Amino acid sequence: MTYTDHDMAQPILTTNSKYTPYRLQLTEGLHLKDDNWNFVSVDNSEQGTWPRVKGKLIVVGDCKHTPKEIEILPGTLDNNPGKFVLWLRCTHPPTFLPKGQTVAQIIPTWEHPEEDNIPTACPGHNITEVKPQVGCELQVGDEAINITGLLHTDMDVTVIPAKHWPSRWALENVAGHVQGIGGMQLAKQSKSVVQIKGPKGQLASLRPFVLDYREPLLGRDLMAQWGVTIDIPDPPQDFWAAVAEERPTHKLNWKTDAPVWVEQWPLSKQKLKALKELVEEQLAKGHIVETTSPWNSPVFVIRKPGKDKWRLLQDLRQINNVIEDMGSLQPGMPTPTMLPQNWKLAVIDIKDCFFHIPLHPDDAPRFAFSVPTVNREAPRKRYHWRVLPQGMKVSPIICQWYVASLLSPVRVAAEKAIIHHYMDDVLVCAPTDDVLSHALDLTINALVVAGFELQEDKVQRMPPWRYLGLEIGKRTIVPQKLEIKAKIQTLADVHQLCGALNWVRPWLGLTTEDLAPLFNLLKGGEELSSPRELTPEAKEALEKVQHLMSTRQAHRCDPDLPFKFIIMGKLPHLHGVIFQWRNNIKKDQGREDPLLIIEWVFLSHQRSKRMTRPQELVAELIRKARVRIRELAGCDFECIHIPIGLRSGQITKAMLEHLLQENEALQFALDSFTGQISIHRPAHKIFNQDAKFTLNLKDVRSRKPLEALTVFTDASGKSHKSVMTWKDPQTQQWEADVAEVEGSPQVAELAAVVRAFERFPEPFNLVTDSAYVAGVVSRADQAILQEVSNTALFELLSKLVKLVSHREQPFFVMHTRSHHRFARVCS
Repeated sequence: MTYTDHDMAQPILTTNSKYTPYRLQLTEGLHLKDDNWNFVSVDNSEQGTWPRVKGKLIVVGDCKHTPKEIEILPGTLDNNPGKFVLWLRCTHPPTFLPKGQTVAQIIPTWEHPEEDNIPTACPGHNITEVKPQVGCELQVGDEAINITGLLHTDMDVTVIPAKHWPSRWALENVAGHVQGIGGMQLAKQSKSVVQIKGPKGQLASLRPFVLDYREPLLGRDLMAQWGVTIDIPDPPQDFWAAVAEERPTHKLNWKTDAPVWVEQWPLSKQKLKALKELVEEQLAKGHIVETTSPWNSPVFVIRKPGKDKWRLLQDLRQINNVIEDMGSLQPGMPTPTMLPQNWKLAVIDIKDCFFHIPLHPDDAPRFAFSVPTVNREAPRKRYHWRVLPQGMKVSPIICQWYVASLLSPVRVAAEKAIIHHYMDDVLVCAPTDDVLSHALDLTINALVVAGFELQEDKVQRMPPWRYLGLEIGKRTIVPQKLEIKAKIQTLADVHQLCGALNWVRPWLGLTTEDLAPLFNLLKGGEELSSPRELTPEAKEALEKVQHLMSTRQAHRCDPDLPFKFIIMGKLPHLHGVIFQWRNNIKKDQGREDPLLIIEWVFLSHQRSKRMTRPQELVAELIRKARVRIRELAGCDFECIHIPIGLRSGQITKAMLEHLLQENEALQFALDSFTGQISIHRPAHKIFNQDAKFTLNLKDVRSRKPLEALTVFTDASGKSHKSVMTWKDPQTQQWEADVAEVEGSPQVAELAAVVRAFERFPEPFNLVTDSAYVAGVVSRADQAILQEVSNTALFELLSKLVKLVSHREQPFFVMHTRSHHRFARVCS
């Protein structure tokens, strides 16, 4: 039923309810910018899908559907007491009510006769001699049919003749009859929601009636969703025209109000002709207006790749310099791995998003430009933008804010659906077709009401869905075909290649070890034009990458399963996987894999420390993964699989506490973790295909002095002497080992320490007066070295790490400020 204010041009409230209570829904989206009362009209003499209302009514809010911040008040108008209106306001403005939003419900105070509840489908009076016919497409699932139907404004419901109805589309009997179609017939209705697409891409989702009749009849339930209107000449200005024009804007903050003028440079005749055509096009669309602004920035045109079309651009660099920055609203894109498996999807691509977002009126004149003339033969014409210009540094942020403000009430109204929004791409995900259809309609309506242009061929409804460079299936996710540029000539080519591969890593598991030969090409000259070429190792790495891109995939999550994390790889390139595991599925039973890969986690190729212990790498992976799962799902892991090496048995609480006590980085990484710690990998080829790294619980470095030999080391910067001395336990005489080592005192003392580990495989205490050397020795066990430019230092560090890592007997190291005993030896 459509309630129409005959003093206005458009229907305001409608209902598709067949029984009481009758829910009143908006036929268009409505912006409420303040807390003032606004009225929308209801004409209770209008015949609709419920019987004509002649008695008293109770009008109340709908506790389930009416937004909490909306207050309603029924009443009448002084100039028309017989006219019923509904006053409404927002208690916490601003807000946006999308088309189809329920704002109230009407409950009659008497019972209607049973026959009055029968929906009618009476052919209406024709405005012209020719009945209005339209072609449309009906779709259920993957199957569609095309029909031509009659539009009838007096019809409550849409009727499809039984002869046109596919036998595979299920029907159900409904209580009651439908009258007006050759008498009264027993009603049958589609079990599934049918999507009906009009001749211009209009969409409606409903369950039509199927009866014995000669031709399809398209009722008001369909026309309301299509937005069918009857235009009356010269209608009075109405409430809706006012609200539709006042769209929210975001005022910019400026560093200066002094006008910025950058002179327009000359253009060739060809480009000037293209510029004038583009300006006329933008002027016709209302995106620009003529101006006398004291601001100016140059414009130019470029040819679109592969097309005989031009693109209008403006050089806004000087304008950007006087615009204050805005904080990022969305630091990264949403990942589709968090979309539940087998939920229904639809993807919307908003066309020319920036050109439908208004600039604040105070800011618009500052984005002015001039169209030059040849030989200055006439005064140039000047314009400024009314919408977000391409090239303004905060346009992407305003775009995110603007579209998010439109979708925010849609998320509330369609709470069962998931809506992902990133710039001009919107993804709607829902558990059923009905919920998806409802959420998609609300989303499209909210965008269309705000003036956005949506193309039907840009709305993806069937798999695979393409979204943000990814291809999403019902269960899996893979990157869209990635062009790998194998011809490398400059550093810029390497940056481009590594950037593309870095982007797909989280979904395909391209490890740092896999990409290391390519990352190494970044070293050397820093000029982007500096020459580069693929090494044999880099070519081999590219071949492996291409193989993984064709065989690996990520998965959409299972909302009923917990998340887990496992650490894999081998030193120095450890990595991890966020995953889910289906315990009731065995990989050798059927084709379904128990492993659901959500995302791969990697460490940086460049480490901040010169020497890093494996425990620190493990801790950093755990920290990154826990932060990431909170970003993705707002939760923590049920289990973390840490590769701890045990000769036999299970890890005990005491062992884990010992490991944490000995490593501060692991303490921070596992802070407040309440899940399980496991040392076993799930049985899957991905988890067992690489060499297993294990974190040893046993530490060869003692935390307290040993009852053993004590060795002292020292060095001199002047004499370059590297000294170690010890008291022979047999002779009780002091022995010394002196060598000359070029370099700093730290390098010389490090050389003495290396000789000590080479000479004494038995337990011993090491005393050094270099805090640097003591720290290096304490971290040397299984450590990973960052390459350093000092070749002698790197060789000494490598020797030390190898000696300590393969040592079987314990040692103790300590730092003391000075050795008086060495004064004579080092001089």
